[in-house]
Amino acid sequence: MDISDRISQVIAENSVMLFMKGSPDFPQCGFSGRAVQILEACGVEFSSADVLMDQELREGIKEYSNWPTIPQLYIKGELIGGSDIMMEMYQNGELKQKLDAMKD
Repeated sequence: MDISDRISQVIAENSVMLFMKGSPDFPQCGFSGRAVQILEACGVEFSSADVLMDQELREGIKEYSNWPTIPQLYIKGELIGGSDIMMEMYQNGELKQKLDAMKD
């Protein structure tokens, strides 16, 4: 299974998936930390993958999504974006709306 297939599988298996640097308990960059805080503020359960532990994943996720930065949030298989987009969506209520819609 190549990295693209692995990423597809992880995204398919997890409704809310965050590719980040570090873990939710110990984020390894400010942007990943902010992404975790936003998701926790929304009160949603999410899965995460630490790209620092897997160099293939770190490069592969950027190619997979055609998005140059990490963190990357996926909801129901859809790339939402990084922490700046997450923050904007959180502030205007769009992120919570998307997450709540997923529960239905």
